[in-house]
Amino acid sequence: MGEPPRRPRSLFLAGLAAAYLAAFASLYVQIPGLYGRDGILPARRVLRLSGKGLWEQLWDFPTLLWLGPRLGLDTELGMELLCLLGALASFGALLSEALRDSLLFALLWLLYLSLYQVGQVFLYFQWDSLLLEAGFLAVLVAPLRLLKRGAAAWRPHDGLPFWLLRWLLFRLMFASGVVKLTSRCPTWWGLTALTYHYETQCIPTPGAWFAHQLPVWFQKFSVVATYVIEIAVPLLFFAPIRRLRLFAFYSQVLLQVLIILTGNYNFFNMLTIVLAFSLLDEEHVGRWLGRSKRKHASSWPPSLRTLLSILLELSTYGFLLYWSVQSFGLEINWEKKQLESKVAFTYHEFTTWLRTVTLPLVGLGFLSLCWEILSAMYRCVCIRGCFWKLWATLQWAVFATATVGMFAISLVPFTYIDYESNGKLWPGIHQMFNAVERFQVVNSYGLFRRMTGVGGRPEVVLEGSYDGQSWTEIEFMYKPGNVSAAPAVVAPHQPRLDWQMWFAALAHHSSSPWFASFVHRLLQGKEDVIRLVQVDESRYPFSARPPAYVRAQLYKYWFTGSAERSEGPAPWWRRQLVQEFFPTVSLGDPALESLLTQHGLKDKAPLRRSPDAVLPRLLRALRQLSRPFSGPAVLWSLYLVAATACLLRALSRRRRGAGPPARHKGPRRGEPADRGGGERNGQLRRKEGEERGETRARGAADSPRGAKKKK
Repeated sequence: MGEPPRRPRSLFLAGLAAAYLAAFASLYVQIPGLYGRDGILPARRVLRLSGKGLWEQLWDFPTLLWLGPRLGLDTELGMELLCLLGALASFGALLSEALRDSLLFALLWLLYLSLYQVGQVFLYFQWDSLLLEAGFLAVLVAPLRLLKRGAAAWRPHDGLPFWLLRWLLFRLMFASGVVKLTSRCPTWWGLTALTYHYETQCIPTPGAWFAHQLPVWFQKFSVVATYVIEIAVPLLFFAPIRRLRLFAFYSQVLLQVLIILTGNYNFFNMLTIVLAFSLLDEEHVGRWLGRSKRKHASSWPPSLRTLLSILLELSTYGFLLYWSVQSFGLEINWEKKQLESKVAFTYHEFTTWLRTVTLPLVGLGFLSLCWEILSAMYRCVCIRGCFWKLWATLQWAVFATATVGMFAISLVPFTYIDYESNGKLWPGIHQMFNAVERFQVVNSYGLFRRMTGVGGRPEVVLEGSYDGQSWTEIEFMYKPGNVSAAPAVVAPHQPRLDWQMWFAALAHHSSSPWFASFVHRLLQGKEDVIRLVQVDESRYPFSARPPAYVRAQLYKYWFTGSAERSEGPAPWWRRQLVQEFFPTVSLGDPALESLLTQHGLKDKAPLRRSPDAVLPRLLRALRQLSRPFSGPAVLWSLYLVAATACLLRALSRRRRGAGPPARHKGPRRGEPADRGGGERNGQLRRKEGEERGETRARGAADSPRGAKKKK
């Protein structure tokens, strides 16, 4: 049944801890400006006491922030406390394998869910939902170490929840590929999406400028490769041949690395790669670490099973290539020396195909899950001892039921890609999904549905003035503004205000109610909000005195071409004024007051904080310590500390391993003492004791003293 993937599981848990750390630490530095009493969207207006009991409130609106008043904390300080606890717990799990426990990941999931509930528009991104779903699955995947002493061994049923990660990755990638075509976006159908994507994405990197200069034929081929990796390759996640699964793994990693190089998508790409670890096996990760135990001796002639496996693998690659050529009309133009491509199917043909394959894909996932369930049951049967066999079977039954339940409720958001298939699901599955929807344990996905900014990247540029005549632009740290400033590199930090400014530019300002509050805070000169724009006060033009007037203009931005030259600093962008985005307003302006009242954003007297409480004073002191640092600086400092600690630990282990060999060869440092299931501990130890006893008896008989006694 194959060796259990202990190392891929450990890699997944470590990677998830790194993603949690990025999410908590990144949000912590932005809480005062986004959710504080003087922030853009104060969180206190979300949590309103309704007269219900505590448990009723927790069920209706699951967040630990309901407990804040009992600790003397308002909603803002409660969010800071949750972020600090989450960052501390995830940092500990990143450093120490012993802390990668089911209980700790349950705490991390609960903390992030609590923040998500009050995050409003600044926390409603697909990667936040993905982190919550992956975090909930980690509760089932992670071992239970903290309540036990010693290393946690792999249990026979552990492959079941680990399979759910593979199913989550499949849903994420397949849906992301499908929605590009079901949206009827002309750029995706014309294979020209990437000719606009690099300059129109939210926060491009410098690499995006260079990618934008690539020829059009290569951009179109890149779109074809994206379709293949997101729609066709995910089917190989459930292939019975490990080399096909490894091919799928490296394809997904390649796509995510290219996205990282050209765009700042916070921890999303890291989290996707972490989910892809579910495609790996113990042997392959062992090769990465130089601990491969399998000896690859070439035998000739190869066995029938090996021949069939090679033929099936080659046939799969051939079919994948044939499907790509036929579906996208790939052909080489020798005269122009370029690869030409076009979509060779219609929208009706694609939707018909999607309707045909959606439920069979569910069946494919169910068959793969059944194989995992049977494999886990076989491992339980192989355990020696009636008690341990019964105990393992009981655990298998519990986890198999939980895995099947999670798979069933995930079918509801997965079949959103085809509503006809969604309607064919058993009504009980819809009821189960509705019961757990508020906890974000399963979600629907579909990234880059439509390509925006085809006629130029829309960008909102804020301007301030003291007299209403001469205007000064307010530049952000990360989003495009100054045409001579190079694109920023901020991942895995997510500047959430910059992201929402990108969404605001796509429509009228009335579609973004928070924008009026943002302008109001700038007019008031609120320091916490200004720090979302610029951490360095010297770069904010109104640091001495708030502007008397603020307005916003809508521009169109384009990347400059590689052949463009100009005097002075080389521009990265060129831009053109389109129209006014937000009218000129000042404090007390009737238009601004009307917008604030309309959206319920008028200032209200906040609750008074207790000046003598120890916890609020400690949180405010920590806030003052972190105030001078930006989000990327905080995150990369934490990652650098973690990397240094891991490096020192590895060097220490190598030094210890260089000493004289011990008489008894035990397990390698860093590996569990027991390679089998926890249920087999007693049997293994008894067997090892018997073998050691026989060895001693033989040694005594072979020694001179033993020979004398024998005579």
